[in-house]
Amino acid sequence: MLTRSENNGIAVHTDESLRARRGIVVAFTERHGGVSAAPYTSLNLAPHVGDEPAAVNENRRRLLSVLGVDTYSPALTTAEQVHGHVFVEVVGGLVGSGACAGSEHPPICGADALWTREVGVPLMLFFADCVPIVLVSESPRAIAVIHAGWRGALAGIAGKAALALRDALGGSAGLQAYIGPHIGECCYEVGPEIVSQFGNKFVTIPRASSHLDLGAVVAEDLDRAGVSRERQWHPGICTVHNTDRYYSYRAEGRTGRHSAFAMLEPEPSY
Repeated sequence: MLTRSENNGIAVHTDESLRARRGIVVAFTERHGGVSAAPYTSLNLAPHVGDEPAAVNENRRRLLSVLGVDTYSPALTTAEQVHGHVFVEVVGGLVGSGACAGSEHPPICGADALWTREVGVPLMLFFADCVPIVLVSESPRAIAVIHAGWRGALAGIAGKAALALRDALGGSAGLQAYIGPHIGECCYEVGPEIVSQFGNKFVTIPRASSHLDLGAVVAEDLDRAGVSRERQWHPGICTVHNTDRYYSYRAEGRTGRHSAFAMLEPEPSY
């Protein structure tokens, strides 16, 4: 279960019980506590939006420090999110891709979902209305971070990632899903042709609507892939209605990005 905490002006939503029990860090960030100037005010974590690389790197340093994982910052791994459904395992030379904004080790190309079973490899993806998803397997331990915009959600990125992760772990892993703040049905007005595409694939989406519920799409997709609704945590926070706490591309246009973060710490010993 996610709870909100604040430290040095940085607010994160985490599952402290999961971390204490299994050494698995899950976090969704808010937008305050950083150094970025407007329109990226202030904890912008993505370099691709036009922010100063030095500001992005300082924001990341502050976040990892608040999470208590700054030792692992060189291994921070990000992706060049393209609204697709490519799912990449982070191992070997991919570790540390995009760790520093402006460096010669760029983010993983063309991926919208990353996973790893490696200890000490933080995964981070970026959002400003799209749906952030973290998948967790407690035994064997593994994590995945997924970016689901409408194209990725329509392509079933959440369910495909869950099935691929379970298969990679031997087929018997029980997964749970954490879904972060995203644009709500209340604010996501789209054309009838898009709604129709979703209505043809997802029973929770009515065809006769001008609004799209991406959270419902992700929930149904995960459920079909074996991650039951009882093992999904949805905060019910609309980014458009809460630009005081989150970035929203639809509400703000040029703006920053908050993040979904996951990492495996050394396994606790008791």
